[in-house]
Amino acid sequence: MSAAAGGLRRLLAAAATAGAAEVRASIFGHALNPTGKRAATKLLRKKMVGDQVAQWYPYDIKRDDPLVMAREEKERLAKLEMLKRRGKGPPKKGQGRRAVKRSK
Repeated sequence: MSAAAGGLRRLLAAAATAGAAEVRASIFGHALNPTGKRAATKLLRKKMVGDQVAQWYPYDIKRDDPLVMAREEKERLAKLEMLKRRGKGPPKKGQGRRAVKRSK
């Protein structure tokens, strides 16, 4: 009877560890592979490249619509003009920080 009890105990222990492994995999998002066979999980975890990335991101209207680009360019020029009026705009060519440093 003790041999049968030991076998039953081993069987229950194996079932408990298998159940714990399944629960652990579901909690932490791991792929459960009890048989040890090759799986595509490593391949699917890799970064997407090329066409896959292009399909993932939605269509960008800024790239093709000239009205959107024109509005953004107007906003950029208006901001640049405002900065120039306050004296915070970019320096004229040849009068930047590096040019001043070089002339000393």
